[in-house]
Amino acid sequence: MDRLSNTVRPYAWGSTTAIPELLGVAPTGEPQAEMWMGAHPGAPSRLDRGAGEQPLSAVIDADPETELGAAAALKFGPRLPFLLKLLAAGSPLSLQVHPDLAQAREGYADEERRGVPIDAPDRNYKDANHKPELICALTPFDGLCGFRAPGEAAELLARLDVDSLKPYVDLLHAHPEEAALREVLTAVLAADPDEMAATVTETAAAAERLGGDYTPYVSIARHYPGDPGVIAAMLLNYVQLRPGEALFLGAGVPHAYLNGLGVEIMANSDNVLRCGLTPKHVDVPELLRIVRFEASEPDVLRPEASSSGEELYDTPIDEFRLSRYVLTPDAAVRDLTAATPQILLCTAGAPSANDLALTPGTSVFVPAGEKAELSGVGTVFRATVVV
Repeated sequence: MDRLSNTVRPYAWGSTTAIPELLGVAPTGEPQAEMWMGAHPGAPSRLDRGAGEQPLSAVIDADPETELGAAAALKFGPRLPFLLKLLAAGSPLSLQVHPDLAQAREGYADEERRGVPIDAPDRNYKDANHKPELICALTPFDGLCGFRAPGEAAELLARLDVDSLKPYVDLLHAHPEEAALREVLTAVLAADPDEMAATVTETAAAAERLGGDYTPYVSIARHYPGDPGVIAAMLLNYVQLRPGEALFLGAGVPHAYLNGLGVEIMANSDNVLRCGLTPKHVDVPELLRIVRFEASEPDVLRPEASSSGEELYDTPIDEFRLSRYVLTPDAAVRDLTAATPQILLCTAGAPSANDLALTPGTSVFVPAGEKAELSGVGTVFRATVVV
């Protein structure tokens, strides 16, 4: 078992206080958006086995079968297939979707054939993998996830009484679900930028007057004035997670995180198609090819407890499996030894993993087959794979 040193990414949307408060350190004044735990090449965790710190990715590359276990190495290849994060949103992230595995492979191969540089700002596919993800709230956490029913979206827009929104209201009423959602999102993203900026400004003013259900969109518009993503956001379900609740985000589902601190886990990929709320590249035709235009109620997950003390967030993904242990003073020692690689992340209390004392924000890597026991008092998230 190895204690990990992790990189905090200073993205502009990050909270200046949430991660420092969890870690028990003074804020720097700069945004601290994500702390990465894993072997992602962009910021791999580091560990020290007696010869100085080295990246976890290099440790795995040197002996993937020992570190990952034979079954995981065979199923996913010689790499850790997930990335675990602390995510702290102080302002809205971009409105986005992720491709499924076939779309990612096709898109990546196409951009490689066309010679699009991997770091080009207009490149959509950085790799050939999909990017399903799960966010579990540590604090109250706000987000957008999946399309509202067209009638519900039409009512939300209509109550604003903004003339330039009325064509979208008519489209939402005039067509079957898939066609209605597709036509409206297409119209929003293809609108003249100056006309759309004026619409967003008027919409934000109306939303501020009405308050209530419109309050989240007032905040979004303040952070992204004139952005068509403000209107697109109104087509989506607004979700509020309580601590301990989670949201699974599969391929093609438009979503955005708005505010809060959570534990996020995802398949190891950088593939993102953006819809708005961002100064970055928006490839409208490719986005429309990837989005699933179907209304759905957000499926808020609550952990399923077992007799072993493990509380599982069940998802249909093999690249990651997230669970947690809430250790009380009278709890027995929990044996987490497994034939798969694990990362353990403490988010509360002062438990121990084997003989390593944990504090909030501390994480450890457990190679496949290595003994792993939890004791003491606190909360520990467990990330591993399904083989």
